[in-house]
Amino acid sequence: MKKLNILLLSLSALLAFGCKDTGHNGDQAITMTPEMGKTYNAGQPVEVKVHYGNMKPDSIVYLLDSMKCGSTKDSSALILKTDSMKMGSRVIIAKVYQGGKSIDVATNFVLFAAKAPEELKFVVEKVFPHDTASYTEGLLYQDGVLYESDGGRAGDATGQSSLRKVDLETGKILKMVNGDPKVFNEGISIVGNKLIMMTYTEKIGYVYDKNTFALLSTFTNNVGKEGWGMCFDGKQLYLDDSTNRIWFLNKDTYKAQGYIDVCDNQAQKMQINELEMIDGKLYANVYTTNDILVIDPKTGAVLQHADMTNLWPQKDRPIDFDSTDKVFNGIAWDAQGKRLFVTGKKWPHLYQIRLEKK
Repeated sequence: MKKLNILLLSLSALLAFGCKDTGHNGDQAITMTPEMGKTYNAGQPVEVKVHYGNMKPDSIVYLLDSMKCGSTKDSSALILKTDSMKMGSRVIIAKVYQGGKSIDVATNFVLFAAKAPEELKFVVEKVFPHDTASYTEGLLYQDGVLYESDGGRAGDATGQSSLRKVDLETGKILKMVNGDPKVFNEGISIVGNKLIMMTYTEKIGYVYDKNTFALLSTFTNNVGKEGWGMCFDGKQLYLDDSTNRIWFLNKDTYKAQGYIDVCDNQAQKMQINELEMIDGKLYANVYTTNDILVIDPKTGAVLQHADMTNLWPQKDRPIDFDSTDKVFNGIAWDAQGKRLFVTGKKWPHLYQIRLEKK
């Protein structure tokens, strides 16, 4: 079962790129601004400048995340525009050339969203039954039925993992296959007639026949820290990994081909979990919270936020229900009917909701 490592994950994010490299020219240090870890909001210009004392360089070439972004002949500043830049930590390297040789100096800055996310409210339109034996990980709707991956390991409180096809109206299981007793199932996506499923820490990906649930193949998942939520936009897969990073995967090879880091206007949003692509935007719940984030898939900026705390009020839950473990999780979208479904781990209800502006 997932452990609540919020503090450790946050510390890891703060320490990422936590050292600023300093170049040397003899006894003379070469430094660069902005200072390591300085934060900006998208749209704010970033002034990059090398400080080298009495040294007279031939030229200075600047790289942003390993890609050339400009050059100067002296210590004049380079201005980086951030309007359409991806969120998160951006690494700057300056290559200071003199006499045919170069000295590298590096720093980084962290880019947050331009403004606070728009606040949304939810309206419950309908309530359906949900199997309380399912520790919901992945949830999606297609062809008139729900597909659900149930996380856990045999012997744990969560129980053995499974993969399910479920009737929406009744909550009845139409088809189910149990997982390896030692493997913890995570997010799922459908690509054509294949159902792709990731695992938590085992670094295994499974490919099933969508209709029969016959296991077609397995693959090694070497993307990210762990395997969490997944979704598919018709062209590529998206996978998160317990941090604020969402990876782009090739739909055929399941190899990484890019990523975004999720940030609002103040912070990196850690523990991004269950994912759904809806009308060109990524919808995600944040593990152990009641938050739904609407994310720009190009930049990682959080555009909107919905607080689902009162979806299933605490006062309505059984006295012995462990709300600290059986948390809000699961987002599915009926693209044809324009219906949004959400639930939680081992919750008795699956809700059809509508999100709208407050």
